[in-house]
Amino acid sequence: MDSLRGVSWSRRVRPGAPGSRATRLELFYDLVFVFAFIRVTTLTAGNPTARGLVQCLIVLALLWWAWTGFAVLGNVVRTDQGVLPFVAFATMAAAFVFTFAMAQAFRDGPGDLSGPLVFAVCYFAVRAGQVAIFGWLSRGNPEFRRRFLLVVGRGLIVGALVLTAALLPRSLAGGQGEINLRLALWIVALVVEYGTGLALRGSGWTVLSAGHWAERHALIVLVALGETIIALGLGSGFGVESPLTWRVIVAALLAVAVVSALWWAYFDTMALAMEQVMHRTRDRVARALLARDAYTYLHLALVAGPILFALGLKGLIGGHDRPAGAPHGELPVFDLVVLYGGVAIYLLGLVALGWRVLRVLRWPTVAGVAGLAVLAPAGVWLPELAALGLLTVVVLVAVGTQTLVDASLRRQVRETAWAEQVAAEAEQTNWRGRHL
Repeated sequence: MDSLRGVSWSRRVRPGAPGSRATRLELFYDLVFVFAFIRVTTLTAGNPTARGLVQCLIVLALLWWAWTGFAVLGNVVRTDQGVLPFVAFATMAAAFVFTFAMAQAFRDGPGDLSGPLVFAVCYFAVRAGQVAIFGWLSRGNPEFRRRFLLVVGRGLIVGALVLTAALLPRSLAGGQGEINLRLALWIVALVVEYGTGLALRGSGWTVLSAGHWAERHALIVLVALGETIIALGLGSGFGVESPLTWRVIVAALLAVAVVSALWWAYFDTMALAMEQVMHRTRDRVARALLARDAYTYLHLALVAGPILFALGLKGLIGGHDRPAGAPHGELPVFDLVVLYGGVAIYLLGLVALGWRVLRVLRWPTVAGVAGLAVLAPAGVWLPELAALGLLTVVVLVAVGTQTLVDASLRRQVRETAWAEQVAAEAEQTNWRGRHL
């Protein structure tokens, strides 16, 4: 709480507390990102190229930075109190329009408005709203004010880059030069956003509630995993008038098995262990650095991985609009890359988290990633279901072996989490009995 001393509070804004948890407003805010992730997957499926994949990753990185800014805000103040719900609603509106503009984010198309300009303005509005709140909170707090000035400087640079990208002329190099230069400017903007986050090194900020911080990031990982189920359900193989075939049923079961394994790999032990380490980290700067590295940066892999896997599933189930009765052969290279690569990115994220937070090398997961890398080229020659089945086997073996290796840690972590849950429930029950 030291970093918040001197902050000017009022009834319009209430400070967070070490024991605070995620609010319903924050869960409501995440609904925009449910739609955004679906939109990213759908648009990239319509452009299965290397450039389309780069655009997908850029948009995901931008969405993630917009989301994590609100997560930081929710840890410092109570977002469901005072005037902050209205700030959240305004931010949601800008993020929603930002999502609609994705289809024309890098190349302007028909319509009354410039897609790249709307895309850039909405992203800048989301970030500016978050920065403005921190600026208001920094009154009377020199440490907060220094961080605020650095963030404003970063915002000005990023704003200039995204505005320049949006205003590039259509005639530039026949359109291709326009797209490439716009992509380059957005990549530079991302480097500035993420690079300055590293340069700040946790100055002027602390994680008030480790429970809130861990819970918010766990919930967005759940949203990303849910995107896989949604992509599966919205695939053309599950259309209202599509014939029900064994191929579709088997593909669905294999996909659910993979997603369940990914859920288990994170939520069974890792998420609980990371939260407990955050609670035990008392030093303000050390906690801020841990929160930045493990959650703000490394959790991006846990969000991007399932979304890429969902993108591959859309190609496998949807079959790229093949006519009815057409044979299903090998997976296209693009679908195979995102299918296997998405899972590999997720598992690599878990490996990095294990090393950064727990200081352990999760070798079964590393072996699983290596297995995916070795077997992916063979998947080009396999039937679609066989390629998905091979992926499923590798994931289940890697996650199952990791669970066995972590048996001692798992028992300790889960017992601690259970004791905390029981104690919290008893305390809440006692309070309600006395006051309600």
